[in-house]
Amino acid sequence: MTLSTVKPADILILSNGPGEITTWVRPIVKSLREQLGDTRSKIRISIILSPCPHSTGQEAQIALSYPEVDRVQSSEHFLAFLIWGKTKDNWDWREKGVVLFLGGDQFFTLVIGKRLKYATVIYAEWDARWYRFVDRFGAMNDSIVNKVPPKYHDKFTTVGDLIAEVSKTPPLRMRFKNKVEETGSQLTPTIGLLPGSKAAKLAQGVPLCLAIATIIAQKRPEIKFIIPVAPTLDLATLAKYADPNKNPVLNLVNGIPAELIYLEEKAYLKTLEGLKIELITHFPAYDRLSQCTLCLTTVGANTAELGSLAIPSIVLIPTQQLDAMRSWDGLPGILANLPLIGSIFAKIINLLVLRKKRLFAWPNIWANAEIMPELIGNLQAKDVANLVLDYLENPEKLERMRDRLREIRGRSGAANKITKIIEEELEKIL
Repeated sequence: MTLSTVKPADILILSNGPGEITTWVRPIVKSLREQLGDTRSKIRISIILSPCPHSTGQEAQIALSYPEVDRVQSSEHFLAFLIWGKTKDNWDWREKGVVLFLGGDQFFTLVIGKRLKYATVIYAEWDARWYRFVDRFGAMNDSIVNKVPPKYHDKFTTVGDLIAEVSKTPPLRMRFKNKVEETGSQLTPTIGLLPGSKAAKLAQGVPLCLAIATIIAQKRPEIKFIIPVAPTLDLATLAKYADPNKNPVLNLVNGIPAELIYLEEKAYLKTLEGLKIELITHFPAYDRLSQCTLCLTTVGANTAELGSLAIPSIVLIPTQQLDAMRSWDGLPGILANLPLIGSIFAKIINLLVLRKKRLFAWPNIWANAEIMPELIGNLQAKDVANLVLDYLENPEKLERMRDRLREIRGRSGAANKITKIIEEELEKIL
């Protein structure tokens, strides 16, 4: 049976946060269209988002910008859909289809699959749940399968790491962002600065990174700096975190102010000392990141992406503003984001977490070792800059970090293997 001859079907993707949308959903929908065809009357791709403590509020807009996707429902309407089975716009559903889990709670896949009478497929990154009832699993590695009773192993296919697909996915020109784009290639050493996408992180991260870059540039003026701008940010909003009149945290971290300028159709943050840091506005900026000698990054999904690209990185977790991190899962995340009193809970939770000396960067968590150095505490720009300069002066250290990142990176090809699972399920039911 070929899909060109079968009845029309729906593929419903369940997802949630910004990391899942950019690193899981994007390569999957691209693979689905490449392998199953672009005939929308045969295969329709829908995305329904569930609430996520890491959400930026722009996930639906990002998903809608993917040309392979037909329709998207944002997370604020998820509960009604889960309970009543009705979308906000009263979507129609084809008789047959597949529900694919790419983020959120695996239980949602079971409930929605049963209601729609669709086959169910789960991408299992860390563990597989509800394996008695779910039809198929794509497991990141064999250890996930080994945790499951042998009689269910036939439901599992080891597919590899979806995040490893990021280096193969071409940049997406975001239609709803500033139209300043980069051209050409970097011929000199480049350091990438990834201060985050949320206000609390940006308030510390932007001025601190500018201060670090300034010190490095004084000693190594040939080095270039870039900031890949998160798709949920416009340039004016980013620039306000470099303005001492709009960002009171700037002085708290002994940061450096800068202004937004445009030169030859490119955007920059320019410091008073004249240092220009290029702002990369296409997304994802893997083409530019892959040219970086080293990156400075906050915690989050970006550490997984940098690890999958095997880019040596240093993770910055400044604690001058202790309530900056509020994206914890479960009850801690709920408490940290409560109106009025959330800041108090965030400070207490973060203080307790930091005392445990746990690992924060995804590559470090995967390896259970600190491959990417994690700098936590009252960070000073001079100390971080000296560490960066030491790496630049000792390239063998950078190469060792790059090699370790390659070693722990999951196998590529996960998107095509998951697509194959979906195709097999469609052939069973159509």
